Amino acid sequence: MIDALPRIEVGATPPHDDAQLAWLTDSIARNRFLPQPDPSNIFVGDGDFRAIGAEFLGHFVRLGGLRPSHRVLDIGCGIGRMAVPLTQYLDGEHGRYDGVDPVEGGIRWCKSAVAPHYPNFSFQHLDIAHDLYNPKGAIKGRALTLPFADGQFDFIIMTSVVTHLPADEVMAYLREIVRVLRVGGRLFMSAFIVDDIAAKNATGRRDPRLGFARAGQGPCWFVPGQPPLAAVGFDDGFLDTAFDRTGLSVVLKSLGHWRAPGGSHYQDILVGERLRSHA
Repeated sequence: MIDALPRIEVGATPPHDDAQLAWLTDSIARNRFLPQPDPSNIFVGDGDFRAIGAEFLGHFVRLGGLRPSHRVLDIGCGIGRMAVPLTQYLDGEHGRYDGVDPVEGGIRWCKSAVAPHYPNFSFQHLDIAHDLYNPKGAIKGRALTLPFADGQFDFIIMTSVVTHLPADEVMAYLREIVRVLRVGGRLFMSAFIVDDIAAKNATGRRDPRLGFARAGQGPCWFVPGQPPLAAVGFDDGFLDTAFDRTGLSVVLKSLGHWRAPGGSHYQDILVGERLRSHA
């Protein structure tokens, strides 16, 4: 279900050509010459590396309003799943991509396999502590400071990031995102939003791997029998409120098919737009 479609600013790049975008994403999914890590080195997520990246490129453009001239920040860039398809979309003259991640191995691969061929792509290791992915990290998530100037980005990506964060760290990330996002820029976030239908498995068709149970009084939901941060869901409304409190307006909220078959994407998607100056 999609509640709203992306608005295009006056004077901005015209809306995308959907047929051309479909051709591009299909070409990326089938292009065996694009950089791709050995499957044994993919430490985050599952599924086909190229196909999932191509799918998300389509979501970034169609749902998020990404344009070729945008400067993009990918928080939790991992081993380049989103970066590789973006090399085929972002304008080499005006578009730019920066990726950050707490897992040094993924950044190392991106620096060796992607950055040398695409000079407008850059990757940085941030030593952020995480119970699963970087337990010895020096930077606490609640004290996160992104190494970028204010208002530097047009489009920020957080795919499968808040699905592994506690609530207080989500707020810390959002405050930094608003700082580095220009007014009118957008955040594209994927998440697990636990509403009554998802919590009660009302359709009987929720992904059986995601039998979320509320943690205390909320807003977090964890999967029993797994480490708490292996998969994190949030009360419906928590992320909307967090966006508002940090200076983002929700311009799109689209529920995914993890809760029931159907729809164009698995996780839930929120798109927020920075509409006011950073306080």
